[in-house]
Amino acid sequence: MSRRRLLIILTAFAAGCDLPGRPDPAERPVPADQVVDFAVLYKQNCAGCHGADGRLGPAPPLNDALFLALAPDAVLEQVITEGRQGTPMPAFARSRSGSLTDAQVKALAGGLKPRWGASGRTPAGAPAYLGSGNGSSERGAEVFARACADCHGDNGRGVAKADRRVNVLNDGVFLTLISDQALRRTVITGRPDLGMPNYAGPRPRQPDFRPLTNEQVNDLLALLASWRDGTSADGKREISRSP
Repeated sequence: MSRRRLLIILTAFAAGCDLPGRPDPAERPVPADQVVDFAVLYKQNCAGCHGADGRLGPAPPLNDALFLALAPDAVLEQVITEGRQGTPMPAFARSRSGSLTDAQVKALAGGLKPRWGASGRTPAGAPAYLGSGNGSSERGAEVFARACADCHGDNGRGVAKADRRVNVLNDGVFLTLISDQALRRTVITGRPDLGMPNYAGPRPRQPDFRPLTNEQVNDLLALLASWRDGTSADGKREISRSP
């Protein structure tokens, strides 16, 4: 009887059957630096700021087809690698004192568009994602009055709601904590998760609103920078090309 039992056990091993309690290699935990699954990496590193589904976080949404259509692949990888200077966005690459390997950075950057990029086609006439050329803060004040003041108030000082002012942009603390490029991205893409229209979206009480041009976006950025610097809205300012 003992020999027969031993024969059955040996036959089971030879056939590749798992005995009770034998660990399945597929269920072994993966070391943290070997995880390259986009969903896992996003949840661990991005969801806290950009929202669980890429929306409704304190940072601008990543689940935004217009943003993903405009942002170059190299810029997405660079920002994840290096962070965004002038904002709370940190560097994630180990080479920049972050926690992610190069392979994990590539998995995150390369996974954004397949997950949320929709068609990925850039709308005709859309402003450039990266800053380019000079902007005039004086012209920017005119653009702001037409495109932004309905929601953000005259000179960006906000609009009254009950006993407070909301949607304030002309605020030194806010403007210090956000880079020119982050402002540019928001002007172009809006905040669809919060109801802010993009560069071409309809404006309240303006049925004939025309989409902003690249030059007008440059001018708006120059105006916002003048508020940050505490300077008057005149002259020109070089637009930063930092991603």
